[in-house]
Amino acid sequence: MEKCKITHLLLRHSSKLLFDRRLKPNSHNWVFRSASDYNGTFIKKGFGNTRTMQYRFFGSIATKIERNTAFSTLNSDDVSHFKEILGEKNVIQDEDVLLTANTDWMRKYKGFSKLLLQPRTTNEISQILKYCDSRHLAVVPQGGNTGLVGGSVPVFDEVIVNMGSMNNIITFDKVSGILVCEAGCILENLISFLDNHGFIMPLDLGAKGSCQIGGNVSTNAGGLRLVRYGSLHGNILGLEAVLANGNVLDMLGSLRKDNTGYDLKHLFIGSEGSLGIVTKVSILTPPKLSSVNLAFLACSDYLSCQKLLLEAKRKLGEILSAFEFLDNQSMDLVLNHLEGVRNPLPSSMHNFYVLIETTGSDESVDKEKLEAFLLRSMEGGLISDGVIAQDINQASSFWRIREGVPEALMKAGAVYKYDLSLPVEKMYDLVEEIRLRLGETAKVIGYGHLGDGNLHLNISAPHYDDMILAQIEPYVYEWTSKHCGSISAEHGLGLMKANKIFYSKSPETVQLMGSIKKLLDPNGILNPYKVLPHTLSSYH
Repeated sequence: MEKCKITHLLLRHSSKLLFDRRLKPNSHNWVFRSASDYNGTFIKKGFGNTRTMQYRFFGSIATKIERNTAFSTLNSDDVSHFKEILGEKNVIQDEDVLLTANTDWMRKYKGFSKLLLQPRTTNEISQILKYCDSRHLAVVPQGGNTGLVGGSVPVFDEVIVNMGSMNNIITFDKVSGILVCEAGCILENLISFLDNHGFIMPLDLGAKGSCQIGGNVSTNAGGLRLVRYGSLHGNILGLEAVLANGNVLDMLGSLRKDNTGYDLKHLFIGSEGSLGIVTKVSILTPPKLSSVNLAFLACSDYLSCQKLLLEAKRKLGEILSAFEFLDNQSMDLVLNHLEGVRNPLPSSMHNFYVLIETTGSDESVDKEKLEAFLLRSMEGGLISDGVIAQDINQASSFWRIREGVPEALMKAGAVYKYDLSLPVEKMYDLVEEIRLRLGETAKVIGYGHLGDGNLHLNISAPHYDDMILAQIEPYVYEWTSKHCGSISAEHGLGLMKANKIFYSKSPETVQLMGSIKKLLDPNGILNPYKVLPHTLSSYH
């Protein structure tokens, strides 16, 4: 804890030094606030030169972003060259298609790309990137575009490289459970494929119907069952990636053990397409077990949720596969904004709700074990009410409540989303403190993956408001840093948190990240303005 306090003090000092340029009148990185994003140009004079600058304001991050003047602008010769590589039908300039591709899932970030490319092979991606690097054309890799931090859409006019056409399953080993597939495979399709072969994906997300495995890997997505199967750093055995200069890195191994040199695949897991475009992945998938049980429970307070988690780890141990929680504000939101959703415990509203899933190989033993655990927990006062799903339809309805919170938030209006890792005992303290800070101006809800200490803090309001934002940021990041947490548990940094990375990482660590970026992408064309702070000299 003392080390964490020291790190927090160093963070405040170091980030001030690294960001000091934005406070100076002649800086290119002035900070502004705006209720919505705004674009424009202005004439900039200095050192006898006059040039036109492009910039954007993003109210949600309170930052003015200047277009990198080293990047070229797309022209007709570029379009013709891409048509030679991909064929005319895979070079998209249709305005309606581009409008969708330029806008993120939350409709919070919007770029102005004039071109979307749909490669079908690694070789085509290699040719695209080699050309873009030589021309200094910035590129945004895009999968299902389900990200929540502005990482999968352009900021300005970057060329979009959509991976959806690379959606083939290459091999599947029914003995080892190792799946090799292309990056554009939709997660739900992989889940269905494996289910037919008696296996499961170690990853499950609410967005599984549209997110792609390449995007999952590039953001190191966590999901609902990390408590059982761990992160993608442990489940991805190998990958293939294309660097900015077009070079293809073949690291598509399928071995459980390989201790030959640096394990470079980990650089690309979670790098959000800023170091290279992931084109293929090798995934270790666990066998599908015959016994799955799901309980939907009510707790009177957050302390009971914590104690219930501890007891679940002790008593359910090897069969515990998910432990999720949501507060009564989350439940109220889902019930009011999603059609067909019903409260499994309709007698009254409770303060907190918990979903516990078990997965094992002996249905009668597993169910008996779960029921005994729930009985003891109820007798001990940890649970005030609860129900076990009796069939797959009821289980799906339970999961619909938990997975439907983000959708309900979108329907309710503007939403400020924060994806944080915190010590479990501190997680809900932040929700309550933000609630006190905002009073009646907004609804503050907390839910997430209690089993692995991941809080989804969401602030819902009728519309985006700078006064609300000022009460949230930077307080939420400072609070998280003070309590030794991470400002991004599973969503990534994207555009939203690129300049916030110092709240979780030391200046020396961030500088090294910038050096790696410079080494692998010297011209900075891959997903610019994302992941790393804009002040890093090695980033430009």
